[in-house]
Amino acid sequence: MSIHPSLVVSEKDKLSRSVLKRTERIRQMHEKNKWKEGDAVYGLPKIKTLKIKIKKEKAVKADGAAAPAKDAAKGAEKK
Repeated sequence: MSIHPSLVVSEKDKLSRSVLKRTERIRQMHEKNKWKEGDAVYGLPKIKTLKIKIKKEKAVKADGAAAPAKDAAKGAEKK
C-alpha cells in the first residue's frame, strides 16, 4: 500500500531544528567539560545548532580533462 501524495513530506518542507535534543546537549556539554557524571539531566541550558553554509566553487572548464571523459562516455553508450 502506498502513501497518499498529500501525506508525503518533501525535502524542502523539512526544517532544521533550532535546539538540540537532551542527549545531544549532554554530549556537547560533556565535550566542553560543562557537564559531569552525576549532574542532573533536567533543566539543561538550551544549545542552538549552528548552520554552516558551504559556498560551492565555480566549476572550472578544463578542456583537456573534461573532453576525453565525455567522449569515452558517449562511445560506451553507442555500443
